[in-house]
Amino acid sequence: MSKVDLDSPMTRSNPAALTPQQRAQRRKLHVLLGRAGLFLLIVGGWQLATVLGWLDPFFFGSPKGIVLRLWDWVQHGTAYGSIWLQIWVTLEESLMGFAVGVIGGILFGVLLGEIPYLADVFGPYIKIVNALPRIVLGSIFVMWLGLGMSSKVVLAAVLVFFVVFFNAFQGVRSVDRNLVANARILGASRFDVVLHVVFPSAMTWIIASLHVALGFSIIGAIVGEFLGAQKGLGLVIATAQNTFDANGVFGAMLIIGAIALSAEVLMSLIEKRLLSWQPPSAAESNTPGV
Repeated sequence: MSKVDLDSPMTRSNPAALTPQQRAQRRKLHVLLGRAGLFLLIVGGWQLATVLGWLDPFFFGSPKGIVLRLWDWVQHGTAYGSIWLQIWVTLEESLMGFAVGVIGGILFGVLLGEIPYLADVFGPYIKIVNALPRIVLGSIFVMWLGLGMSSKVVLAAVLVFFVVFFNAFQGVRSVDRNLVANARILGASRFDVVLHVVFPSAMTWIIASLHVALGFSIIGAIVGEFLGAQKGLGLVIATAQNTFDANGVFGAMLIIGAIALSAEVLMSLIEKRLLSWQPPSAAESNTPGV
């Protein structure tokens, strides 16, 4: 079977002549071009506005100034040491908080989802704590645990916990009870049912929450460092803010964005591996949507 040329006049005028794989390749190319165009529009427009005087670079910064600030950090470091050290400290706090929050959220979500009595007892208190502003919790943790890593890890873990907990809880409650009844008929114990039926069925809900939770772990670490720290990107941002260094603020934000994007790509790969048993979604099977 001969391959269809993506650039041939026939395929340009008649996209239906393309195979599903070729349509996916064409869409991916269009997405990449759209992203590149949007990036150039924003960055180019920002730089042009500062050059023409429409935006004051002292307050709004400029893409050129941000690149120069990042290069200066790479060469000479920040006021608190190497920029790589600040990145590693924030990354370490985020990953530790993410791990603690995910484990706690899954355990409590499955436990309260399986035992309605515990859900009724703990439910109001969980909702009260979840409603508290995170910056208030961050201040409390700094007072309790000091300016070291512990307060940032705990704050990140709390933010992650609630995201994972509610998804795990809802996932357990959404399990098909016919599957549970069939497992019980076959002689499975309650622990076996949870391990082999409930938890795998709720895995989709749990995995979906990890994307949001990963970003929240970074936010928790940054907010904790902003409130009080000895090292980290949050402290770098706070220092840049206090000295009216707009390029420094945007530079640190750019680093955080790069870390979050890299973590999201890694999480997507892990999700595909863990949920490989599921049938492909409409997007993955190249089925057009609405």
